[in-house]
Amino acid sequence: MSPTASINPRILDSLYGEALVLSDEVRATFALSGRIGQYGEDEDLARIALSCEALRTTTRMMHAMAWLLNHRAYFEGELSEFQLRRNGRLSPDVSQSDAEHCAMLEPSVRALIAATERFYARLLRLDRSWRSAEPATPPLGAIARLRERLAQGAPI
Repeated sequence: MSPTASINPRILDSLYGEALVLSDEVRATFALSGRIGQYGEDEDLARIALSCEALRTTTRMMHAMAWLLNHRAYFEGELSEFQLRRNGRLSPDVSQSDAEHCAMLEPSVRALIAATERFYARLLRLDRSWRSAEPATPPLGAIARLRERLAQGAPI
């Protein structure tokens, strides 16, 4: 990565570990039933809220994991900077939950949702910071490399 980037392998490993723990908590929390408070008539609405927030939260963590894995692949030399910039973008659309839905959930579930939102916001800040650095130039295609070699008089 460029020298101005704020991501390095050590930070990435730490974030990856944190994402694994959060993802496991999300899986365990939303896999369990009975996470809805006492709402009487509104129990159906609370179940819908739980389903919606479960989907939002797991999607948020899946996006986070994909972003982290792309950056790990870059640091391992499996992706070029150009490929990472082109395909490794975080979506800001999955960063927020619905406050009305969250109000229907247990406090522990709300706290977990908020923790995933804070984690994702940190990744968004890192992504924006890294993307604000000078972009990488696309790799030369086979034809461009051949033309370059011909111009230099190198054998084909």
